[in-house]
Amino acid sequence: MKQRINLLIAFSVVALIVLMTVQCYLVKTAYEYKVAQFHTQIKNEIGAITNNYSDIDSDLVSRKEMLYKSLSENYMKGKKNKLDIKNGILKTEFQSAITQKIQRKFERDLPDFKIDFAIVLNKFILYKNAQKADTIFSEKPFIRNKLYGNLISLNHAFLVRSYVGTTNGSFENEEYKLLTEDSMYVSVIDWEMIILRRMTFILILSLLSIATLISLFVIAIRALIKQKKVSDVKTDFINNITHELKTPLATLGISTKILAQKNIRDNDENFNSIVNTISRQNNRLQNLIDQVMANSLAENEIELQKEKIEAEDFLLSIVNDFKITFPKITLKTDFETEKTILVLDKFHLTTAFLNVLENAVKYGSNTITVKTKIVDKQFSISFEDNGIGIAKNKQAFLFEKFYRVEQGNLHNTKGLGLGLYYVDQIVKAHQGSVSVISDLGKGTQFTILLKV
Repeated sequence: MKQRINLLIAFSVVALIVLMTVQCYLVKTAYEYKVAQFHTQIKNEIGAITNNYSDIDSDLVSRKEMLYKSLSENYMKGKKNKLDIKNGILKTEFQSAITQKIQRKFERDLPDFKIDFAIVLNKFILYKNAQKADTIFSEKPFIRNKLYGNLISLNHAFLVRSYVGTTNGSFENEEYKLLTEDSMYVSVIDWEMIILRRMTFILILSLLSIATLISLFVIAIRALIKQKKVSDVKTDFINNITHELKTPLATLGISTKILAQKNIRDNDENFNSIVNTISRQNNRLQNLIDQVMANSLAENEIELQKEKIEAEDFLLSIVNDFKITFPKITLKTDFETEKTILVLDKFHLTTAFLNVLENAVKYGSNTITVKTKIVDKQFSISFEDNGIGIAKNKQAFLFEKFYRVEQGNLHNTKGLGLGLYYVDQIVKAHQGSVSVISDLGKGTQFTILLKV
């Protein structure tokens, strides 16, 4: 049974991990799709408001083209080398002006987004007589080749467009064509939050799905563990009740055989002794059956016959009866209260208190102290013993039906595991509470609180 449950748990864990991995993959795919969709939207909207720079400031564009012609002709004269041309292009007096105009255009035409951009130069090529090409500059897009813009890095930016410009001119009766290529990169501020807002519905569904999977997994595992626990408890209970029934049944069997002997029937003293034995064992069997039936009831199903009693006298009567039954046990009282009137069921609480006392004796106590006091307007009854104590990790199970404290893998003390469960149910039926404080080797203290 245990091995099968472990296999089911292992399989469930693997299945949960696989399902969560698939869910995460789907969310990641949806995120990547949303990012691509967002980039396409930005490209289309920027493409709709600007294709080149002439619609921004035609005068600045003309000055830029004049600069490019001048640099090209100086290069053809041999006055400038390729590095000079590159520096002349990248460091112009109208860079700041064009940057500001483009930025204002974005702010005006795309008010829903805060955009940083950079336009970088990729190529600067001269074609002489439309045949011979002289590549003055050609590089991959780098931020160091920025013509305009306020971006300081292209790491988190994306390409929205590349623009190829051509300029025709003549120098010393020689025709030439200038070809330039630049690319615009943009970065939308807080674009991650924009994507996440657009994915809100998907994320909520995914989180709910994962939470549901985890919840179902936990519920299933708890059910399996509970099923195993119930099975173990049932087996343990059957073994215990069988053990408890064997002794009186065996005694009854021997007694009936003895009664069949003629010499026993003729001897009144022996006959009466055997009859008394049968009567005691019969009562023991009846008590076992009654205990099982009584403890099958829940706290709200117990019918109480309440009456007003003086708590201290009630406890003293229980203590005195217990001393007669267990004369070798030292039973002390320490009452800090006097003549406290409580409304309770004497029969059920007597049985409950005796269960606590007998439980202490079963687990090695030879000295028990019964204390009373008022705590937060409640009547407190404490049973302190010097027994073997109870481990911390087992205290939470003490009041469960059929539970008995184990020592190792053995139950050294026989019983049905119903005593403390019965105590808990009776105290709860009186709207009270019961708690335990214990350390191994240092004894145990049970405290019962009842309404005054």
